[in-house]
Amino acid sequence: MPPRKKLQGVDDELLKLLDANMDGVAARRRAREAFKRIQLGVDHILFKTPSDGFKTEETYEVNSRGLSIFSKCWIPETVRPKAMVYYCHGYGDTCTFFFEGIARKLALSGYGVFSMDYPGFGLSEGLHGFIPSFDRIVDDVIERYSKVKENPAFSALPSFLFGQSLGGAVSLKVHLKQPRSWSGAVLVAPMCKIADDMVPPWAVAQVLIGVSKFLPKYKLVPQKDLAEVAFRDLKYRELTAYNVIAYKDKPRLQTAVEMLKTTQEIERRLKEISLPLLILHGEADTVTDPSVSKVLYEKASSSDKKIKLYKDAYHSLLEGEPDEVILEVFNDIITWLDERCK
Repeated sequence: MPPRKKLQGVDDELLKLLDANMDGVAARRRAREAFKRIQLGVDHILFKTPSDGFKTEETYEVNSRGLSIFSKCWIPETVRPKAMVYYCHGYGDTCTFFFEGIARKLALSGYGVFSMDYPGFGLSEGLHGFIPSFDRIVDDVIERYSKVKENPAFSALPSFLFGQSLGGAVSLKVHLKQPRSWSGAVLVAPMCKIADDMVPPWAVAQVLIGVSKFLPKYKLVPQKDLAEVAFRDLKYRELTAYNVIAYKDKPRLQTAVEMLKTTQEIERRLKEISLPLLILHGEADTVTDPSVSKVLYEKASSSDKKIKLYKDAYHSLLEGEPDEVILEVFNDIITWLDERCK
């Protein structure tokens, strides 16, 4: 891991928490609790959204595989939600920190929002950054969100998936397993294919796939600095250091293999995707391939589908772009959802 940066507003005692081994969930939960107030106070447009007008709840539930899963919801207080939005986060990420600001904006626009951390990520139990099976993550998401959707307060409302990056792949696979269970999906820079610059050469990839069978948890896969390639706005790029429980180390071998296999499967099954789609991608994204988002738009059998590409924009459309782009992306999302909830 690179040397720890000094964080503005964080004393040395707090920084020591970040030197703990984050492989186990207890250390991640301690770090998040200690940094929660600081995170919500960083100078980012997402956190300039009012924090009233909706109620929030954080829960830990043991799932059918015996893992403690963290979830959070944001529900409008004074109006009945127009619909429910179910969030699927990106690789190494969490549904806390930056997503807190995204969820607030959705809730203040009249939408109930549910989110969860996948096993091994954020505040959920499991080895940090380890995906032994992508299908297992998808099943965990289906299990958690299906239970929420059974709540009588929400069961009659439209339900939309919202996937960012790897979460876009999760959302598409949830849809493929539940083809008639969702009202639509918002996909932001979806991981339908990892950009060529982020994938090792073919020969190296074959070696890594072979080694992963014996050392699945080993961190050996080279990776560029994701913040550098995903965040265009330099001021916001610096704020990624405050995402203290994000997985920022080299990908584990099995995790890399599972992501590669998943993108290959999704590419093969694009024609099976049939739900209403909003696909948003930065034209300058070098993490996930915007050209494959175009192919998704063209090949999906959905009768209701829309794609928008943002000139010069990088991967993190809602967190790492100049403010005017972030607001434009939000407006596009809310407008699309509103049109489908009339």
